[in-house]
Amino acid sequence: MENELLKKLAAKTLTKDELRRKVEHDFSLLPTLLTGLSSPKAAIRYGCAKILMDLSAEYPEKLYPYMDTFVLLLGSKYRILTWNAMAIIANLAKVDREQKFEAVFDRYYSFLNEEYMVTVANVVSNSGKIALAKPYLIPKITEKLLTVENLSVTPHLTDECKRVIAEHAIGAFDLFFDKVEQKEKVLAFVERQLNSSRKHLSVQAESFLKKWR
Repeated sequence: MENELLKKLAAKTLTKDELRRKVEHDFSLLPTLLTGLSSPKAAIRYGCAKILMDLSAEYPEKLYPYMDTFVLLLGSKYRILTWNAMAIIANLAKVDREQKFEAVFDRYYSFLNEEYMVTVANVVSNSGKIALAKPYLIPKITEKLLTVENLSVTPHLTDECKRVIAEHAIGAFDLFFDKVEQKEKVLAFVERQLNSSRKHLSVQAESFLKKWR
């Protein structure tokens, strides 16, 4: 039987913000949100995922006991839930005492080979957060991010999409470049973006080089 709070969320008599605040005052409601992830109703499914994502940024310790659930969510048939899971897992990395992220590192970064730009961009944009939480993974994360230049073009991942992803990569590198061992590789990657046809990317590359070179 569907929980009353979830029914109200679906009926729009309870907003996502209101439900989030209820959970903030009573974290015993977290399992209700987790149940909502498997709801056949999109409003409940995505509403709960969004709330959990927001909560994971502010209260990672509270959500960490459910890390395995979010790892399973990476395999969701709904891409939006996969994207939410990626963000939540990245948020929980800083409290990941059991090194659960390390166990799924390869799976997490296998999404760089997905055909959808947003999926790839989510991996890249969350990488800075993970690198700061787990500095010893920086060499591996750096190598993964440097591969985005070689992504295969698909109907959902065009050359222009690759340029957007390169922007995300530079943004991630900017967060932890001072801890990068192979700085020359990263600088060379950024230099190759200077003459990009995408103005924002070339400006971002120039700014990065002024800061770090």
